[in-house]
Amino acid sequence: QVQLQESGPGLVKPSQMLSLTCTVSGGSITTKYYAWSWIRQPPGKGLEWMGAIAYDGSTYYSPSLKSRTSISRDTSKNQFSLQLNSVTPEDTAVYYCARATSGAYDYWGQGTQVTVSS
Repeated sequence: QVQLQESGPGLVKPSQMLSLTCTVSGGSITTKYYAWSWIRQPPGKGLEWMGAIAYDGSTYYSPSLKSRTSISRDTSKNQFSLQLNSVTPEDTAVYYCARATSGAYDYWGQGTQVTVSS
């Protein structure tokens, strides 16, 4: 059973960087052909795909967030991470990590609330 767990600060100040880590257990992030994604849900809004890192380390980003987003991984720890720069209150959301395969998400983390506020 694959499990994903998000971790990181719950409160970030405007203009600072948001940094989250997803720790994966029960499966390797280098296993073909999975992609490991970051998805967020602002209050009262729908899910927004932010980006992903594939099993081979290739990265993909939402065009609307690409200039502020970086996704990386640590294969020795079986973790992948999200960095979002220059945050504003509009980046307040529940942030999820998830595994994607064949165009669908089959495993999700429980989500972590991040609030951007001074």
